[in-house]
Amino acid sequence: MSELTVAIVGRPNVGKSTLFNRIVGGRRAIVDDRPGVTRDRNFAVANWNGREFWLIDTGGWDTSGGDALSTAIRHQIEAAIDESDAIVLVVDSKVGVHPADLEVAELLRPHKDRVLLVANKVDDLPDDTSAFVFFELGLGEPLAVSAATGKASGDLLDALVAKLPDEASAAPDDETIQVAVVGRPNVGKSSLMNRLLGAERSVVAPEAGTTRDAVDSPLRYHGQTLNFIDTAGLRRRSKVEDEIEFYSSLRTRRAIDRADVCVLVVDASAGMNAQDLKIARMAWDAGAGLIVAVNKWDLVEDKDTSTAIEGQRAVEERVPFLKAVPFLYESAKTGLRVRKVLDLIVEVAAARDFRAPTSEVNRVLTELINRNQPPQKPGQEVKLFFASQIGTKPPTIAVVSNRPNVVSESYRRFLQHGFRAAFGFKGSPIRLKMRRKKGR
Repeated sequence: MSELTVAIVGRPNVGKSTLFNRIVGGRRAIVDDRPGVTRDRNFAVANWNGREFWLIDTGGWDTSGGDALSTAIRHQIEAAIDESDAIVLVVDSKVGVHPADLEVAELLRPHKDRVLLVANKVDDLPDDTSAFVFFELGLGEPLAVSAATGKASGDLLDALVAKLPDEASAAPDDETIQVAVVGRPNVGKSSLMNRLLGAERSVVAPEAGTTRDAVDSPLRYHGQTLNFIDTAGLRRRSKVEDEIEFYSSLRTRRAIDRADVCVLVVDASAGMNAQDLKIARMAWDAGAGLIVAVNKWDLVEDKDTSTAIEGQRAVEERVPFLKAVPFLYESAKTGLRVRKVLDLIVEVAAARDFRAPTSEVNRVLTELINRNQPPQKPGQEVKLFFASQIGTKPPTIAVVSNRPNVVSESYRRFLQHGFRAAFGFKGSPIRLKMRRKKGR
């Protein structure tokens, strides 16, 4: 997943959200004729000609007042300018140059090399010359488009990806295990990192949300390099009230996307709540290995040998995929079982990279079919012929069938569980692909 970021900025009601929806290919942002509808940041992954990037839709730059909402939106636009690899300034060709356009242009002029000026609502292309007036902004030649109809959107994307930096030089070392330390704010992520690394690599404070950026810290352990990414805490979107926390949330999602293993840190005294489970699902769906580190275990009172087992079982009943995930009950403050985190990271990374021999995969498939035949529909006999592991990171197994589209979701889960029981794949998701036998 790319870490490149593109921000769309401009005054209210110039079509920023319409352009956002056009680029990402769906109605992800709310579109309304009333100005100021977009107040929070909305982001999604976009792709053009093989270049992938995060696209951010921001609120409208408002010159009218100094109320709290206008001030917050101005701050988030300023943050977007600081954070983004490229910036799309959208202006309205039907209105012409507006005082707010001049203000935003002044803010962007020092970053001119990263800015793409887009004159929106130019419907009569190529004859309409209304975009030329925006040369006044001093940001180069305006690109005329119609976000509503899609006219010139391909030219826009060509120009946009041309402004993105080359990622080739930043390719990660395949031998390094990328580890994202994730979780809600103030659960002890930085404290755990500091304990593991043996140094004060991350700022630790009692206030929630101290860590604002994602910080990489490499560590050699048993002959392998583990690169730890300490991220800001993920809150529910309704709780992300300022621009700094919005970008912290975005960085966390990006860290998950590039991680081999995610260590989800949970506060033992609070237990796993809905947001913890959402982060776990996000990591699992991204194909990362997952470890749940239940921190502050030393502060849990009246615990006995069954406390952890009962709590873990209750969580697994709510979210079945967590049965495949190792739980570790530790204390970053006292050092209790912290070293075990490193052992689990290496173990989960190895399981995610394990490739089972084809003969063994087929042996397991035969056993599973003998134990439980795939459900059959009248006149639609389903046969499973053979299987092989076609990929790793995460493990991916292809099962060849005469009718792959008929195989039910419940039976696919049965196969996944069977392969996991045979090969382990500890802490790693398994991708199952049903394929049709050639010639059938």
